[in-house]
Amino acid sequence: MEDIATEAGITKVTLYTYFQSKENLKLALTFRALQLLIDKYYVSLEQNKEETGLTSTLAIFRLFIEFCEENFLYSEALLSYFELVRTTASGNNEDKLTDGVKESIYFRKLQGLQNLPFKLTVQEIIRGKEDGSIRGDIDPMLATLSAWISSIGYIKIVAASGELPLFNVDLEALKNLQFKSASDLLQK
Repeated sequence: MEDIATEAGITKVTLYTYFQSKENLKLALTFRALQLLIDKYYVSLEQNKEETGLTSTLAIFRLFIEFCEENFLYSEALLSYFELVRTTASGNNEDKLTDGVKESIYFRKLQGLQNLPFKLTVQEIIRGKEDGSIRGDIDPMLATLSAWISSIGYIKIVAASGELPLFNVDLEALKNLQFKSASDLLQK
């Protein structure tokens, strides 16, 4: 916290006035990340409202990967938050929560928004099923989660690669293969 206060040009006491704990600060950053991601989803949905559900869904998939590539620390914060949710029964098992998390307003705000990116993606897949651009037999939530899993895997490979791509793989080709796989999964 002292390093953060110094970097921000404020005292540690002032930092603790705004963020009462390290956990609250981390959750505030995570909340900001989720808000930015959701805002980008809404922009994409607006830009693709006249397109097919398939086009809009694939744009969301691409947007998520690009968001994670451009904002790696935000993506790590979101993954850390989802791990916290998973290991605490969606925050309901308070015995596993620290006092800082229990008292964090940002934790409650995150709980209110955490599923929105998934819901928005599911809605676009349903729209695609209705307009005929997406297979009728696909489960929208399973397809959403499959894309999420693939995207997170790709981001982890990018992070592990550093200067030299893991296994000497062209990461752009890997990303394009992922988009093609998602498209192939959804299309008739």
